[in-house]
Amino acid sequence: MQQVVLDFSAMGGPCEIRLYAENKAEGHEIALSAKQEILRLATKYSRYQQDTITSRINQLAGTHEKFKVDDETSALLTFADTCFKQSDGLFDITSGVLRRVWDFKKNHLPTQQAVEDLLPLIGWQKIQWNSPYIQLPVVGMEIDFGGFVKEYAADAAANICINSGIKHGLINLAGDIHVIGPHPDGSGWRIGIRHPRQPDQAITTIECHHGALASSGDYERFILVDNKRYSHILNPRTGWPENELASVSIVADQCIVAGASATIAILKGKAGIQWLNELSLKYYCIDWQGKVFNM
Repeated sequence: MQQVVLDFSAMGGPCEIRLYAENKAEGHEIALSAKQEILRLATKYSRYQQDTITSRINQLAGTHEKFKVDDETSALLTFADTCFKQSDGLFDITSGVLRRVWDFKKNHLPTQQAVEDLLPLIGWQKIQWNSPYIQLPVVGMEIDFGGFVKEYAADAAANICINSGIKHGLINLAGDIHVIGPHPDGSGWRIGIRHPRQPDQAITTIECHHGALASSGDYERFILVDNKRYSHILNPRTGWPENELASVSIVADQCIVAGASATIAILKGKAGIQWLNELSLKYYCIDWQGKVFNM
């Protein structure tokens, strides 16, 4: 079998599609289809463009007008609703408004008052969601699919490959990975877990034959103030980061499940490890002191 590798950038990071096919031309065609699916989703759910689903919903905040969503968006909103409930409100796609005061390109903190002024705009429970209609009741509220759409895109791209007959390969979207199947010789893909304090090193390696791997942590976007690290993963209740866990990596059947679970575990702090144990998810966690927890 022939291996095809397609590298590109999307959703804010480097992406890689690796497939094995009977011939390179066929494999390349399938890889391009998978790439187009990723780019489609990146555009559809972007918060930076005015005519996307995300922006159109947010533009109606406070108008008492309901927005009818398509089936794909409905499924994603229902997933977000489930995550909100299973996380006791910590996974909240309305918390993106906090980026108005948190700037991770500058090494300074927002004031407590600035954060508190935004808290009334946060709360999925305030959203009126009755599929296929969504309504944001307060002016200034917004939803953001950024917390899980990249993982969803990895799954969607993998499904395109599988439906095209690919049995061996993987989709890697900046570390959010869906493994379609092992190498043709049956060996798994060896995936490194990034060391949260030494970005050029892997702290461990996981061998994966099928399924997905996603990681969340305080090492991608953060600021350092007085030697204290503040990550971009913000608690929707307080508006401030949680800092007990430096990194959480999850293995699951679907990348969207792995990614959301990793984020929830970070937000739960040390209680997140017990939560993962209860779900029987395979994980690899590192706390802020460097202690490793895994199952």
